[in-house]
Amino acid sequence: MHERSAGMVDDLVRQVEAHYGGVAAFNVSNYSTSFYSVPADQPRVDVAFDDCQDKGYTPDGLQGPDGQFTDVPIPDDAVPARGSDGQLTIYSASTDQLWEFWRAERVDGQWQACWGGRLDDVSTSRGYFSDGFGTSASGLAISGGMVQVEDVQAGSIEHALALQIVEPKKWTDYSWPAQRSDGFSERENAIPEGLRLRLDPELDVDSLDLTPVARMIAIAAQRYGFIVTDKAGAVAVSAETGEVTSGSVNPWDAILDGVPHYQVMEGFPWASLQALPHDYGRPEPRSSSSTSSPTSTASSTGGSTATSTASGS
Repeated sequence: MHERSAGMVDDLVRQVEAHYGGVAAFNVSNYSTSFYSVPADQPRVDVAFDDCQDKGYTPDGLQGPDGQFTDVPIPDDAVPARGSDGQLTIYSASTDQLWEFWRAERVDGQWQACWGGRLDDVSTSRGYFSDGFGTSASGLAISGGMVQVEDVQAGSIEHALALQIVEPKKWTDYSWPAQRSDGFSERENAIPEGLRLRLDPELDVDSLDLTPVARMIAIAAQRYGFIVTDKAGAVAVSAETGEVTSGSVNPWDAILDGVPHYQVMEGFPWASLQALPHDYGRPEPRSSSSTSSPTSTASSTGGSTATSTASGS
């Protein structure tokens, strides 16, 4: 357990209670993640750089040969997630690659994005982007920790969950597997991005008055935990968007069965979380004589959207 676990959990509860009537967000309608698993023959396109942050230049590594935005297999009818983030994720099993884009949109037939990145060998990666690429502030792949439609349709979530909080610790202090941070808080018990929190494994989840989706999230939080990935306007659990093409039937409508998305997490026992140690799960440096195989994406997420095969730690 982290030495400041109690104080960190109190600080998280404070953030939950201060926003949206004290109920954490379940980001399924806005600020969710559009996810597309594409076939091997999906045509590839180059994604243009949208300088929405007024950099005044195109950062190195985005375009050109082997660029992060080059030869991306995006379906023509893909729909980025609603909300200003415009999150879009593409997974190609045939090439073992994953792309994530921030503020993605198709303009006059041309895909463009303000930022993003590509993960190669994603099935054996640790689930984070290097060199400043990727869409989350922490560098972690957002899709690895989202609640998938197929998760809840199957009745269980078998991976760790991405958690966004309002006041992460100052950006100079983050915990593995985060690679960076956009935190700002200098409060003593502020939670750093990358930190893993778990729900008390002794808590009787069945005794709680939770929605079916929140119950699945609670069980996953006991088994695999939450990993803080980003700063947001409210404490929020990330989910996969259900709008896969414009005008398509959204499976979340049937899954939530009339419960508004902003009430899904009502009654969640945030005060029963426990903060795990700084850099929890970080692997020891491999020696030159090591013959062990690379750790999969699940080492940082407890399961991977791309692979969906690994168990939690």
